[in-house]
This record gives sequence, structure tokens and C-alpha cells, in this order.
Amino acid sequence: MPRVRQHQHFVQLSDFERGRIIGMREAGLLLREIARRVNRNVSTVLRCWSKWYEEGVQHRCRGSGRPRRTTDHEERRLRLLATRDRFSTTRSIANDWMREFIADFDKLKSSLKFPSNEDLNGAAMGLTRLQHIYKLDTSSLANGEINGVKYATELTAGDCFELGRLLYNNADYYHTQLWMTEADERLKREVNQTVERSEILEYLAFSAFKLGDLVLALDLTNKLLELIPTHKKALGNKVYYEDKIAKIIRHSIKEEMEQGEIRPSDEILAELKCRYMHNGNPFLKIAPFKVEEAYLDPQILIFHDVMADHEIATIKALARPHFQRATVQNFTTGTSKTANYRISKTAWLIKTIHEHIKDVVQRVGDMTGLTMKSAEDLQVVNYGIGGHYEPHYDFAKKEETNSFKSFAFGNRIATVLFYMSDVAQGGATAFVNLKVAVRPKKGSAVFWYNLHSSGEGDSRTLHAACPILTGSKWVCSEWIHEDDQEFRRPCDLERPPPEYTT
Repeated sequence: MPRVRQHQHFVQLSDFERGRIIGMREAGLLLREIARRVNRNVSTVLRCWSKWYEEGVQHRCRGSGRPRRTTDHEERRLRLLATRDRFSTTRSIANDWMREFIADFDKLKSSLKFPSNEDLNGAAMGLTRLQHIYKLDTSSLANGEINGVKYATELTAGDCFELGRLLYNNADYYHTQLWMTEADERLKREVNQTVERSEILEYLAFSAFKLGDLVLALDLTNKLLELIPTHKKALGNKVYYEDKIAKIIRHSIKEEMEQGEIRPSDEILAELKCRYMHNGNPFLKIAPFKVEEAYLDPQILIFHDVMADHEIATIKALARPHFQRATVQNFTTGTSKTANYRISKTAWLIKTIHEHIKDVVQRVGDMTGLTMKSAEDLQVVNYGIGGHYEPHYDFAKKEETNSFKSFAFGNRIATVLFYMSDVAQGGATAFVNLKVAVRPKKGSAVFWYNLHSSGEGDSRTLHAACPILTGSKWVCSEWIHEDDQEFRRPCDLERPPPEYTT
């Protein structure tokens, strides 16, 4: 290129371009590469670099560190341009290297075989198999030690978590717990944490649930909620675990009560009495009811000899042709449905069907002092061997708004349960929260209020029908609703404690 044109091209360079060329040259780039990057001729780049070099040699004072003919301001500006371009150049080099690496890696993938998910799962299962057979300690393995000999580097909390996650996906919940616990311990010692503790707790909680340890699962879920109070899955699991634990406790209490291994304290039993009751009824003053107190608060009363044999025979005969599989209330729709937690046959008898039914209904009113205008039809139930009814309430809870919608007399205020047969073994009515079991006796009946006088459900009345071991159990229930009962059972001045309502 003619010298005149070279000079023209050189003059056209801005200060920024000159600084960039100098910076790239000082970074070691070839003149041709610099020319390509700044979109200039090689001769122009060479002239720029030569000019900078000549000024540095010819016009520099010995020991001054800078050219004579540049001011402090000019030198700072040029150095800034050069430094800035060095960074830009380094970044460009790194980006070019990364693009070349990715391109080379894509070529390698077609010729080399990398580990698959199946390989990873196989390695994880193999490790836990060795751990199980040789009883290797999880912490030692994570430290890279086998039987005291160190073979490898230590695993991080993130490594242990990933191993535990693989084991969880393979349904190995026992080893999941071991490795997730190790991950949690290592996380506490890490300065630069390699995994979130909330993720560890989530896997730990659900693996504990899968292993049947509901208490531990609930505890871990509560810890997770302390870290993330709005964790939707944990909030749902917490409710589920609490409900399952409560059911297990109730079931255990029910079994112990049935076997006679658990009962109310001696202090409570000492206050219970038997008495005659007439409720101010002139007829009953001549022939009062024989009443046994099973519990005082809430009051549970056992009435003895309140159903005659001929009445029992009539009710059984009328019910047999109408027996169907027992149902429970669907509180979402208000309709009835069958359920595995209630195994029995049922029939409903209206009081006008027979004089004996009418007498029994009238007797319930005398026993309770409540009006029978809002009572349901008489329900007759037969439990065979193994027949049972899991813990339940007779009333509808607050959220069960569709219950009894076809029966417009409000909630069930009270229950009267008649026993129409003796049962050789099993079949008790167990109030699981009170540790009270009422055993069937032919001709007797048990009475309790389902609601507090405020109209709120009494959570202490949770009860169950224990399974029949031998024989058959016949009962009939009369449920009385709250309409027209305000003067027969008026409200108290104080509301019941929150823990006794539901």
C-alpha cells in the first residue's frame, strides 16, 4: 500500500481504536488477528503499533516511565484505553476458546460413550449393596475410607444428596435416609454450601414416611416449614401426617380398650355412680330408669333394661327384609356411600310401621328429656364376625356444610344406642378420647350428647364400634337433632374450651 494511503488510514484511527490495537498487541495477539478484530489493514495496525513503540523509545526520559511529549491526562487516557481493551481481548479469547471446546466436545460425543443414567443408577445401587453386605459406615464412605483405609477424596454435601436422590428414585428409602442424613451433617460444616437444606429435609421426610415412621416424617416436615413457611407440598404433608398419626393413636387406644388394657383413671372411676332417674315424669317416678354413669364430662349414661325381648324380636323381624350394606355420609355432596371402615348391614324403620317402634321412640324421649319431633327414623344395624365401624363423630363438623341437608332439623344433638343382643367377644362401643368402653348387653342403651350446649361439636365424643370376635351384634340407633330443643337444653353462659370443639 502506498505510504500516503497508509498515513491516511492511520490518521483515521480513533483514540479508542489505537488503544485497542496497542492493548491486543501487548496481550500477544498477532498483527493479522488484530487487523481482523478491528476491521483494518495489517499495514495500518503495524503503523499504529510502530508509532506507539517509537514514541516510547525516542521520547522517554531515562527513569521517567513516560514519554516527554505526553501530558499526565493523555497518559492516563491511553492507559485506560489499553487496560479496557486488554479485558475485552481476554474475554474474546475466552469466548473463542469456549466455542472451540464445545465444537470439539460435540465431535467427541459422536465417537466416545459417556455414562448414562442407567450407569449412574447401577453405580449407586452397587455402592449401597457393598455398604449393606460389609456393614460399611456411611460417614466413612463419604470420607473416602473403607475399613480405615483412605482411597479417595471426600464427598461434599451435594454429592451425598445426589446419591440419596438416586436411591430415593430407586425406592431404596432406607439408604436414602442414611445418605440424606450424611448430606445434612456435612452441609452444617460447609462454608460454600453445595445444596439447599430444604431439599435434603424434603427427601428425608418423605423417605421416613415411606418407611412408616410418621412421627419422624412430621418432625422433619415441621423443620422444613421453619425454613420455608409457604412450602405448599410440606403444608399438605403436615396435615396428612398429623391425621394419620391421630388415627393410629385412636386405633391403638381402641384395641387396648377392647382388650381391657386401658381404662379411665381411678380418680374418674371413683366419682361414677348408679342411680334411678325419672326426669320429673310422673309415670317414671313409679317405674324409674336404672342408670349407670360411664363418664361425667361429657356425660355418658348407660340405661339398663330399657328394651323388652318382644320389642327386640319385632325390630329384628321388621329390619331383616330391608337390610343393605351400611353407608356413611359424603360430607362434600351430602349423599351416602359405602366405606371399608364401616362393615355392617343396616335398615331404617319409621315409627309408624309398628306399635313397638313407636313405644321405643317415645321411651327415648323419656330417657333424654328431649323432644322427638326432630328425631331421625330408627336405624337398625347388624354386625357379623369382623364387623366394625372406625372412630367417627355422629354430628357434622363445621366444614361439613352439606351434611343432613335433606333433613332440615339442624345437627345431631344426641345419640341413643340400644343393644339388642349380647356379644360373646368384641363389639364394644369405644370412646377413644375418653378411654371408655361400653360393652353390649341385651336390652340396655347408651346415651350421650354430641354437641355442646352452644351448638358446637364435642370432640370428646369420638367413638368406634370394635370388631366382633365371636357371635353377632344387633343395635339400633336413634339420632335426635337440635331443632326445638332450645328450652329443653338451653345454652350455657360460657363457651366450651376450644380444644373440646370441632
